[in-house]
Amino acid sequence: MKLSNYLLGSGTIIAALTLSACQPAKPDVELPPTETPATEVEAPKLTENYPTKLLWGDTHLHTLNSADAFSFGARLSPADAYKFARGDEIVSNTGQKVQLKRPLDFLVVADHAEGLGLINELFVGNPKLIKDPKAKRWHEMLNEGTEQSVLVGKELIVSHANKTLPKTMRNPFTVLPLLRSIWKRSTALAEEFNDPGTFTALIGYEYTSMPDGNNIHRNVIFRDGNDKTDKIMPFSSIQSDNPEDLWKWMARYEKKTGGQVLAIPHNSNLSNGLMFAKTDFKGNAIDAKYAQKRARWEPVVEITQIKGDSESHPFLSPNDEFSSFGDVGWDLGNLSLQATKEPEMFQGDYVREALKTGLGLEASTGTNPFKLGFIGSTDSHTGLATGREENFFGKFGVTEPHKERVNEIIVLGGAKALRYGWQYLAGGYAGVWARGNTRAEIWDALKRKEVYGTTGPRMKVRFFGGNYDKQSINTGDLVDTGYAGGVPMGGDLQLSQNQSPDFIVAASKDPDGANLDRVQIIKGWRDVDGGTHEKIYDVAWAGERTIGADGKLPAIGSTVDTDNASYENSIGAAELLTIWTDPGFDPAQAAFYYVRVLEIPTPRWPLFDAKRMGADIPDDAELTAQERAYTSPIWYTPK
Repeated sequence: MKLSNYLLGSGTIIAALTLSACQPAKPDVELPPTETPATEVEAPKLTENYPTKLLWGDTHLHTLNSADAFSFGARLSPADAYKFARGDEIVSNTGQKVQLKRPLDFLVVADHAEGLGLINELFVGNPKLIKDPKAKRWHEMLNEGTEQSVLVGKELIVSHANKTLPKTMRNPFTVLPLLRSIWKRSTALAEEFNDPGTFTALIGYEYTSMPDGNNIHRNVIFRDGNDKTDKIMPFSSIQSDNPEDLWKWMARYEKKTGGQVLAIPHNSNLSNGLMFAKTDFKGNAIDAKYAQKRARWEPVVEITQIKGDSESHPFLSPNDEFSSFGDVGWDLGNLSLQATKEPEMFQGDYVREALKTGLGLEASTGTNPFKLGFIGSTDSHTGLATGREENFFGKFGVTEPHKERVNEIIVLGGAKALRYGWQYLAGGYAGVWARGNTRAEIWDALKRKEVYGTTGPRMKVRFFGGNYDKQSINTGDLVDTGYAGGVPMGGDLQLSQNQSPDFIVAASKDPDGANLDRVQIIKGWRDVDGGTHEKIYDVAWAGERTIGADGKLPAIGSTVDTDNASYENSIGAAELLTIWTDPGFDPAQAAFYYVRVLEIPTPRWPLFDAKRMGADIPDDAELTAQERAYTSPIWYTPK
């Protein structure tokens, strides 16, 4: 039976772009005066009508309402972003006609809560804002042209990190009425473009906490419509840098409105050890109360996006030859590069290590605060939810396709190192297994972690764990078998008599992309002495290769033609399918398992820039990549 018969659900898949040319303000919902217990709300359990629709989307897109996006050239509105994502042709920030061949299924416009839309007010010269000398200077610079506008963007980021924003931009009597109006316009647009069954516009925003330049950002996503979200104002890091205060606000939102909300951390790779530290924001050891709150409000992490990949790093996983993806430049330090990376920081920066840390914290507190599902998204600041290497449209408006962007220096004030344009990744997208294309179905899938992330391609991936008859892979319906005998990605193993768990993995290539090299299962576990470990298993692969004496599967090779920015699907497989049993299972050891699917090597976007525009690529630039998918883990906890 063909694998395509197993992978139920079509779902719209994103394709390439078609280019025509180469004190703080108070929220409407106050913080609770006392600690709010983290009452556990379980993810919806599906007892019938299992999700068969694979939906693709972006939960992290910025428009001109984000101060940094506007300063760096974004002039596309949330309305433009929705139109583009659903497949309309629009004109980009630099005047190019752009359109997705295959639309997204859903989108979250996640503009920064910090000064939401105020940059436009600054640009036009709102007298209440430009009374402050720094704000007036920024107003003048924004109107002087691109170069000065970019400088404003850099100053804004550093000022936010160092808490030196103009007083008028922090005065509640000045900004709160403006923010409320902008928020309600944004939520009204989400309602206008939300089309259940065809295209979903989820309401959300970004909470951008970055103390001293350390990235501990979250995207906040609501299950609800604007009948509920208009009753509040987004909680921002101007009110508090401490994510625990965000969680308090989220609890108050649910109590006040009867709605539901979750938060998604992103770019842990730029946190300098803070995102997955073993301590809370104030430096206290994580206790049971903290672990329960974090597990309650943050079920999913954004594992990959434009500003680097956060799965793992060679420093942490020296035996994993595929752990260095999207690290170059982004592993030098924190977001603003005000502080460089020290070895002890890596453990708190990367998701795989966080999963291992979580096993230990569960043993000591009773709750795993890092029991995280995985998604990818773009973090594009152009209003364009793009993610394909061959048509990468840049991080910012000023980095939309042009000849020099490969070599441009990415630097902020006070930076202790440099990053370069070619180090941006082209994308990241979220794959969601749902029963329908609606806010409720997509949000529920995120909550129960039946989701996965890719670095841009549209591989279709199923992952189940349980106890299975090995012959079931060849007979019947694989999805029914997977659910009947176990749990999907994001679930908790229920094993019979401590049997070693079996895992079903089914993957098929992006129909518009590259063949597959291999499927791997990454296992992490905690031994009885409290030590944590990891191991990479190649469980299915293309070609006649065999695992060598060193335990490694030989490389598949490469068909990339760097001169022509092309490749051939003459190697690799269109589909890979297997049932794998953990040979090292110990029922006394807590463990997690997730799938990594690798494509064959393909060209990176700098090669396309060289081919189309004659870009001069630096000698140290990475020219090829093996794009990949990461599924949410499946966990095992000893009884």
